[in-house]
Amino acid sequence: MVDRFVHESNSPMIEMLRVHRFFGKTRAVNDISFEVYRGQVFGFIGPNGAGKTTSMRILSTLELPSYGDAVVDGFSVINDPDLVRRRLGFMPDGFSMYPNMNCVEYLDFFARAYGLIGKDRIAALRRTLSFTGLDKIASKPITGLSKGMRQRLCLGRAMIHSPAVLILDEPANGLDPRARIELRQMIQQLAVDGTTILVSSHILTELAEMCDQVGIVERGRLLATGSVADIQRTMQGALRVQLTAMDREEQLQEWLSQRQGVSHIQRSGNTMSFELQGGNLEQADLLKGIVNADFSIMEFAAHRETLEDVFMKITTGAVQ
Repeated sequence: MVDRFVHESNSPMIEMLRVHRFFGKTRAVNDISFEVYRGQVFGFIGPNGAGKTTSMRILSTLELPSYGDAVVDGFSVINDPDLVRRRLGFMPDGFSMYPNMNCVEYLDFFARAYGLIGKDRIAALRRTLSFTGLDKIASKPITGLSKGMRQRLCLGRAMIHSPAVLILDEPANGLDPRARIELRQMIQQLAVDGTTILVSSHILTELAEMCDQVGIVERGRLLATGSVADIQRTMQGALRVQLTAMDREEQLQEWLSQRQGVSHIQRSGNTMSFELQGGNLEQADLLKGIVNADFSIMEFAAHRETLEDVFMKITTGAVQ
């Protein structure tokens, strides 16, 4: 995914600087470092217990690192936690609802907590209700909201003060497909508007679609970081190619077996699959060679590793 926002400076909005967090002998976060720039969406990927939530809590000033530091918009979570909180919104995996409140009252409570007053508070409420789509049910009691509407309300709570950075912990957890798509669109729009977003999720296909960068973490360690395409290229071994021939299948199989970079050919009827070393250029050259050799092909497709494939390759499933 290409960057949607032109960086106003070269300074990252989020920095994890060799962060460690120990709980007794358990190294929940073990020497994690990465950077996220303005207007980027960074996907935090890992199994349960990998250290994602602890890392997010450190960035949100809810936990102190045992060693290292985390910086939000230039301010240290250790030395300047109050300044960090003004610039950051945190959407936890679960959130409490206060009784006898409707949506606008709930958001108004947090707007006041952030020090918004007068016209600024009214404008923030209108902007947040409109952006999250809660303006149509502003007077509805929050205890009667659906899961999707509750997630919108929680997002609204996190963004009411227009933070430069948003931390979202499993925001799509338990949502139906439509609610997930709409939430993803809201996250992407926030990024277009310049908000820096760190989001964790178990729905890897969605992260691949909306993230500029991802970090894969397991047992407290960051195993890989970069754009989805970069990580895919790093982990990509041989491509798995499948083709369907119209005729002369045996001759085509023999021809393929003599091609450099082609291996592990399997044939079932007129369909063949094989491994091909290389990338797009090698695919194009091979297909051109097949056509020039007078073989008739109905289908030719290469399987590229998805983010899920990469995740399964990098991680081992180990827990602490």
